[in-house]
Amino acid sequence: MSTVRNARFQIGQVVRHRLYPFRGVIFDVDPIFSNSDEWYASIPKDVRPAKDQPFYHLLAENSDSEYVAYVSEQNLVPDPSDEPLRHPQVPEMFEELQGGVYRFRYVPEH
Repeated sequence: MSTVRNARFQIGQVVRHRLYPFRGVIFDVDPIFSNSDEWYASIPKDVRPAKDQPFYHLLAENSDSEYVAYVSEQNLVPDPSDEPLRHPQVPEMFEELQGGVYRFRYVPEH
């Protein structure tokens, strides 16, 4: 019997990486690891996370660039800054930041 786990973070929430200096907004969640074996193997063994936890897709940024990141739940913490992100895709997906959370932008169907 499998155990049901609830994701600790929500879509639209701004988070920081526990080990590396970047932050981002969550735009999707996988209930367990769902990336390639090559990607997983590229993570150094001493910091490689378990696969049986939620993994989050982030519009991420550090001091130098903006990118998409895939991060395990164990490596994320809430970002208390309430500072908006500069990532260029944030305004395409989300409305303004309120209380550390972006709301998904409603796009009417044509």
